[in-house]
Amino acid sequence: MPVTGGSGEEGAEGDAAGGGADSDAPGALRRTLTFRDLLVYGLLFIAPMAPVGIFGTLQARSHGAVTAVYLVATVAMACTASSYAQMVRVAPRAGSVYAYARAGLGEGAGFVAGWMAMLDYLLIPAVAYLFSGIALHALVPAVHPWVWTALAVVVTTLLNLAGVRTAARVGFAVLAMEIVVLAVFVVSAVVVLVAHGAQRGWAAPLTGEGGFSVGAVLSAVSVAVLSYLGFDAIASFAEETGGGADRVARALLTCLVVAGVLFAVQTYLAALLMPVSAADLAARPAEQGTAFYATVDSAVGRWLRDLVAVSKAVGAAFAALAGQAAAGRLLFAMARDRRLPGAMSKVDAASGAPRRALLGAAVVTLVAAVGAARRDDGLDQLSSIVNVGALTAFGLLHASVLGWFWIRGRRGERRAGRSGAAGGGAPSVLWHAVVPLLGLAVVIAVVVEASATAQLVGGVWLLAGLVVLAVQYGGRARAGGARG
Repeated sequence: MPVTGGSGEEGAEGDAAGGGADSDAPGALRRTLTFRDLLVYGLLFIAPMAPVGIFGTLQARSHGAVTAVYLVATVAMACTASSYAQMVRVAPRAGSVYAYARAGLGEGAGFVAGWMAMLDYLLIPAVAYLFSGIALHALVPAVHPWVWTALAVVVTTLLNLAGVRTAARVGFAVLAMEIVVLAVFVVSAVVVLVAHGAQRGWAAPLTGEGGFSVGAVLSAVSVAVLSYLGFDAIASFAEETGGGADRVARALLTCLVVAGVLFAVQTYLAALLMPVSAADLAARPAEQGTAFYATVDSAVGRWLRDLVAVSKAVGAAFAALAGQAAAGRLLFAMARDRRLPGAMSKVDAASGAPRRALLGAAVVTLVAAVGAARRDDGLDQLSSIVNVGALTAFGLLHASVLGWFWIRGRRGERRAGRSGAAGGGAPSVLWHAVVPLLGLAVVIAVVVEASATAQLVGGVWLLAGLVVLAVQYGGRARAGGARG
């Protein structure tokens, strides 16, 4: 879809019109990534066995309807993936949702989207590190999860700072290992179910234990979307992808579909095999983080539990490694546009990594991950907080589709003397109105059902962002007055 734009708010509309940074300019990112590379990065960020760490939390929250939770979450994220696919064609730049909201809604909304996404991008690695810590604790119970968590943060941060050139190759190997382990679990679970039957009704993972609760499912969805966070990081590679924005859009949608199928299958089988009820699990929050491992141990054997634990520990650590890199890209993009301190836009000449941004992100991640690891409900609380930031950014993404295709993009076309949305004909009622509105409605519903702690932290973070934005606008106004 060709993109053109006007000159109203020069930075936002101009960037959209120009299609992003020039990859041939000196110092620009090189377009070397293929479709397979994008898919591998997306699935590595997500992790094929992402539900393992939060299975118990979701089973307890949803009253046993854990698979229904993932089906709803997949539909909700499909709307988000569609909006990403639309906007990556409008503004194919690093910074992802920050760049899209900036193009579709303006400079201020772009900053708010980036600010809320920052909460998500900084804490996603913390959750992944906590998953790794829990998995390693299951293997070596004598060592507390927070120790393993801190060790994972330190090791992967050092690797990120070194600018590991073989990351893509190693990432592919880790992803292949996770998929093999998942296949072993699926086959073993089916064998056990055929031989001994299920612990509960075959429809229980879809309908819940004791009746279906819409509120309980939506509350769990606010945590379940954590499993999908990372697929959107594919959009951060828009300036490094050969084949244009269409390749990025296709990778986003493919990654989501593959992940949704994997998540639904594994949670359905685990829920059928789980030896305790959802109510019992809800009464024992300290056991929720290891519920999947306990289920595998009870139903199949310790050998598979240990295999899953090792896979999850390694996979989560590499997901955190990639997540930390994505956080650095967001901080770099915002600093490049002078929305964050300029020091964040500095790139190390030797490693090619934004070292200062990575170190800042690592400190926040370390504090959050270790703090959560020391609490019985730390995983639940940290997961919800991460999601509020991500969901708010997703809401602004959906609004950006509406803003660009129905207002700002068309206004730019009229200035340029052309017709149609972004040069590609009239806006589509389905893709540019119905889908983003549906996605926005789902986002609002999930945020309303999030925990009070998550809402409070998200609200405080949003307020802090608005204060920063006001200070920036005030500084620009004073500078303009002084020049006048």
